[in-house]
Amino acid sequence: MNLTKKDIVKINQRFSEGYFENESSLNFALSMLKQNIAWTKKLAYLVRAVLLDHAFTDGNKRTACAVLLTVTDLNGYKIEEKTAISIIKKIVLNHVNSIQNIQGMIENGITKK
Repeated sequence: MNLTKKDIVKINQRFSEGYFENESSLNFALSMLKQNIAWTKKLAYLVRAVLLDHAFTDGNKRTACAVLLTVTDLNGYKIEEKTAISIIKKIVLNHVNSIQNIQGMIENGITKK
């Protein structure tokens, strides 16, 4: 997974202006990309930072969904857009903030290409 802050800002700019509301949370999630952990756990940190910690002033749900789709693809897996949207909705509506739970939701929604 080689997504940078610049990449995530560009994704957000597809939906909004790319202005930060909580940049520190995104920075923490990006620091987790350097850890020796499963890519799905790294992705869970990114999704949580964007979605629940409101990394951007606007477009966080759409950005989190696009990050989920992009990173899954970059790692040789696929996820249906409908499934990705469902995961994002469940996280928001059920206030799921546990990295392990988000990771599990991601792993349940992906399949190998």
